Amino acid sequence: MDLGLADRTVVVTGGSSGVGLATVRALLDEGARVATCGRDADRLATAAASLGDAGRDRLLTGVCDVRDADAVGRFVRRTAEEFGGVDGLVNNAGQSRMKGLDAATDEDWRDELELKFAGVLHPVRAARPYLAASDAASVVNINAVLAKQPEPRLITTSAARAGILNLSKSLSAELAADGIRVNSVCLGLVDTGQWARRYAAADPGTSYQEWQAELATDRGIALGRLGRADEVAYAVVALLSPRASYITGTAVDVCGGVGRSIL
Repeated sequence: MDLGLADRTVVVTGGSSGVGLATVRALLDEGARVATCGRDADRLATAAASLGDAGRDRLLTGVCDVRDADAVGRFVRRTAEEFGGVDGLVNNAGQSRMKGLDAATDEDWRDELELKFAGVLHPVRAARPYLAASDAASVVNINAVLAKQPEPRLITTSAARAGILNLSKSLSAELAADGIRVNSVCLGLVDTGQWARRYAAADPGTSYQEWQAELATDRGIALGRLGRADEVAYAVVALLSPRASYITGTAVDVCGGVGRSIL
């Protein structure tokens, strides 16, 4: 099926690895032009090189911290100037903070809330005038099932994720008049670099595959495994597509069937 993304321009934050990089790759495969940013220049260059010829003429990269509104504004303007506009935005930058109530400091709370909210608000504000000029504008916020199913061991991240889910719903109503759709993709456990690092730190004495299976059982994942970044990217790209033109204000769970809530 042609998703209608050829020659469209999409900004993806946090595209150096994991879900962000998989989304960039999927968009390039659909013929889109993609601008992606990250905080680490070396990781960003490595990611771009991994995309091969597909990213040669249709990929723009830039070092940018989403917490810096001016830097985000410059990157989005550069994208619009080089590619002739912006049709889509994927707010992916962010990470999880594995801390419970007793371990989380006031600084942890401030850092987590700032990263999550700035990671949506700064790109949306910068891209809004360009998105409003598009005939198929779409924003996808990468979130987590933690937004609806909080975990005490991830207390700061769970709270921040819930706030972003609420914000996404508000944005979908606020930006509808400009013809901009806003949706969320809520992840479960996805096999990215973060989990590999946690496995190495835990040193459990089992293989990575065995550790993942035990983790899936512990977290109640119906499919019995962690997800893949490309499986998430499929949902993101589908929501960006003009074919999803009547979908806004919703959240799609990509979590392998983990569920303690029916909403």
